[in-house]
Amino acid sequence: MFPFRTSLAALLLALAIPGEARDYRYSDAHLHYVDFFQESDGMQALLQAMDKGGIDHVMISGIPVAKKWHEDEPKRPRYYAGDDAGAYWYSATDVLVAAAVKQLPDQQRKRFHPFLSGFNPNDKNSDAHIRRMLELDPGLWQGIGEVFTRHDDLTALIDGDTPRANNEAMSRIYHLAAEYDLPVLLHSNITSKRERNPLFLQEIEEPLRNHPHVRFIWAHAGSSMEIHRHQTKLDFLLPTLERLLADYPNLYIDLSWSVLEPYLLDADGKPDRRWLALVERHPERFMLGSDVVGRFDGLGDYLSTYRPFLDALPEPVAHKVARDNFLAVLPRKPGNAAAQ
Repeated sequence: MFPFRTSLAALLLALAIPGEARDYRYSDAHLHYVDFFQESDGMQALLQAMDKGGIDHVMISGIPVAKKWHEDEPKRPRYYAGDDAGAYWYSATDVLVAAAVKQLPDQQRKRFHPFLSGFNPNDKNSDAHIRRMLELDPGLWQGIGEVFTRHDDLTALIDGDTPRANNEAMSRIYHLAAEYDLPVLLHSNITSKRERNPLFLQEIEEPLRNHPHVRFIWAHAGSSMEIHRHQTKLDFLLPTLERLLADYPNLYIDLSWSVLEPYLLDADGKPDRRWLALVERHPERFMLGSDVVGRFDGLGDYLSTYRPFLDALPEPVAHKVARDNFLAVLPRKPGNAAAQ
């Protein structure tokens, strides 16, 4: 999730780059309407932030878990990492998202692309639950996720076993996603805080190989700020992505905030040439996301921090990354395949 404080240095750099300015319109490919307490600034605040930030479209989802306020804690935590209390799977998050989207007039509603997230990825009943939700609102849901599997310290706080992107319960969900032509946004860390190797790579690669008809969006390209706190930078991330993107045409990369630094931009705030080359080789496979959680102040500022990287790309590619690639990964027909 996006930290409480945006990188001010990156923001100032983005606003100070000289030269001919490009006019970007954005799609936010990773936005949570609620926070870990299932609370939100509300749809009107989100719309105002979108209009101010030049954001035409958003992927909108809930948060699949709720943080517990433990009986022994005198002060309510502000974030899932605020104390040691656990979290639990919370299906009503999708009800909140659906209600917020349905209240909009048709013209505004077209800007929102709801993803289902309120299910337990360890439960082999979850595909049946997702199917019921799809049938309750035919055509409303345009994707599945963000699915929490390997997710830093949050994984240890969630009640139950560790979720994996390659378990049997998720395999059943992938089959359903293919049936309904829905993309799947997966949070699956590529490694742990301490291992300097792609420890969990198999958990994302197996679904890519075994479910070629599913479009997978890999949240944060498998990175996280918590990993960076311990390891600074994963030297193996770029070569791993180069291979995966070449091998699996169903893989798409969400570049939301933990990828911006230290990968897309170097320590001096300059675009990394190797990442630019990767995006240019696969110009339709990358998208931007804010990963905000229920709070929408400065939403456009989060996306504008990518301007130095976008400006270094060929202009047609930059516009695809900023806006069009997310829209292209959505269901190919109005509604979804099973609802036709």
